[in-house]
Amino acid sequence: MLAIETNQLTVRFGEFTAVDQVSISVERGEIYGFLGPNGSGKTTLIKSLCGLLQPASGFGRVLGFDCVKEADEIRQRVGYMSQNFSLYKDLTVSENIDFYAGIYGLSGSYLRQRKQAAIEMTHLAPYLNQRAGRLSGGWKQRLALACAFIHEPKLMFLDEPTAGIDPVARRELWDLLFNLSSRGVTFFVTTHYMDEAERCGRIGYIYLSKLIANGTPDELKRNPDVTPTGSMRVEIETQLTSRALTTIKERQYCRSATIFGQSIHMLMDESCPVAEVEADLHLAGFPDARVRDIRPTLEDVFVTLTASLKGEANGSR
Repeated sequence: MLAIETNQLTVRFGEFTAVDQVSISVERGEIYGFLGPNGSGKTTLIKSLCGLLQPASGFGRVLGFDCVKEADEIRQRVGYMSQNFSLYKDLTVSENIDFYAGIYGLSGSYLRQRKQAAIEMTHLAPYLNQRAGRLSGGWKQRLALACAFIHEPKLMFLDEPTAGIDPVARRELWDLLFNLSSRGVTFFVTTHYMDEAERCGRIGYIYLSKLIANGTPDELKRNPDVTPTGSMRVEIETQLTSRALTTIKERQYCRSATIFGQSIHMLMDESCPVAEVEADLHLAGFPDARVRDIRPTLEDVFVTLTASLKGEANGSR
């Protein structure tokens, strides 16, 4: 049985379509990444799957339950972390955990067992008596995860769980997710970070309410639209990155180029040898330039697909 299954799921607010005929499937124990620009429909889809918004058409099933007819059953079995810290800032860490345990009806020895497990999982023991509002961003997210996991959900919805926290805290939070995933917990995660998307088993990409890509990271990178026939992708390394970018964009063999980290990623004509590009850059005043073939990144995938759809939208006006 799938953890999540939707078929042509559509959510509307009046005449505005927020989620348009989205069909996805998520295996149990999978970490599924759901990406898209702000306002594209990510949070709306999550709310619909949790039974908080009723679809206009299509259907969704979560852990085998219908999102409309059995919404209460779903909410008892899933955990949810919102984009922003939504716990009670004036309560202590311990009081927040107790409050959410009460919402889920936990009591007695089971409550004590689950609370201890949540604290050990998130390493919150030193902060139990500290008010939640005084925690750093990373520890707030750990607390939110502890509260969302207190009732042992089989599926967790994490809506941009690492937004605004530092890289160390992001990595530690993902280590927790991998640990829970290894125990069979399913994760549906929205994120804007490409390195986090790379860690997901499969990825869906939603743009202007429509699902435009779905598959493993490797499958998405092999999309023929990302590296069209007759083109190739290369990486250019040079100390004068910004200047080299201006120069390379003027070349006829360059189809597009952008700075990526400390280097330049370029989509270029396949007919032009890499050695010729490197020699061209040396003559242009970049003697340290090195050029090599690369595979597209997930950022390349999403930027290409988004630009293509924007072009189609502009052309239809």
